[in-house]
Amino acid sequence: MNSVRFLAAIAAVFLSTMNVQAAEMLAPDVLVKNTASNVLEVIKSDKDIQAGDNKKIVSITEEKIVPHFDFERMSRLVLGRAWKAASKDQQVKFTAEFRNLLVRTYSVALAKYRNQSIEYKPFKMAATDDDVVVKTQIIQPGGQSIPIDYALEKGDTEWKVYDVKIDGISLVTNYRGQFSNELKQDNMDALIQKLVDKNHSNTMGATADKN
Repeated sequence: MNSVRFLAAIAAVFLSTMNVQAAEMLAPDVLVKNTASNVLEVIKSDKDIQAGDNKKIVSITEEKIVPHFDFERMSRLVLGRAWKAASKDQQVKFTAEFRNLLVRTYSVALAKYRNQSIEYKPFKMAATDDDVVVKTQIIQPGGQSIPIDYALEKGDTEWKVYDVKIDGISLVTNYRGQFSNELKQDNMDALIQKLVDKNHSNTMGATADKN
């Protein structure tokens, strides 16, 4: 589970500078390619990130990753039928805490990134497509390559990521199984509280590490 989350975080790093102008919606594959080189350069050149400055890492994640992921759709997908059964207040709270969980996970990836590179697979889409998959592969020096597939949905002004598949394992499916098991044992409020506690624990742990 932890390795899947970490790989998902690594994958998210390469989509973290999607500066799309409203006047021009970039094709999803172009968006991924353009942002990847930018992100790699930022991570390699930022001494604070390399030194493990957690506050800056989280700030960069919030600024460059969060706006380009559809956390509400991800929340609907990971909860499945439980989303429909939840109250509006529960949906809002769950989405916020799930978002915070992923932000922390992505921040860990930014802190640990070193020398990975990306290989892009051929991409085709019809003009009418509004839901696509961009396939890439993470090349690790001295390690095994990892296939990364990004599922994106077309929005009003840009494409947004709603799932990442790492080596055939879907991030959404992975969390759906985890949350489903927890909901069998408890209710939605208890699940939300577990996420709150986990996010708080991660924040405190990161602060302790920094100090």
